[in-house]
Amino acid sequence: MKDIENNSDIQLLVDEFYKKVNEDELLSPIFNEIAQVNWKDHLPKMYKFWSKLLLGENEYQGSPFDKHIQLPIGENHFNRWIQLFLETLDAHFAGSKATEARLKAQNIANIFNFKMKTIQASGYIH
Repeated sequence: MKDIENNSDIQLLVDEFYKKVNEDELLSPIFNEIAQVNWKDHLPKMYKFWSKLLLGENEYQGSPFDKHIQLPIGENHFNRWIQLFLETLDAHFAGSKATEARLKAQNIANIFNFKMKTIQASGYIH
């Protein structure tokens, strides 16, 4: 298997990952019914996000955590998200960038989960 080398690789990873998300009984309702994600807009943002993280490109602007604050998500959602992401990554890529993607995705899931628990415990939402 090849490593993640360019934007085409990022697009493959993102597209294949979100295919899994859209088929997943836990995550699909969050994305499609509750958040009502516009996939035509969301996918290009995710290409830019992962290109920034893995390829050093600077097209992504934003604060991804803020979009999650009002969603009814918890540890089980983050665990499933990381499971699907790593399955997708491992099915298509191997090498140093793939390892970097693995670590960054795990960090994102852990940080988002921690922040959500903190916010929920404070009574800020839900």
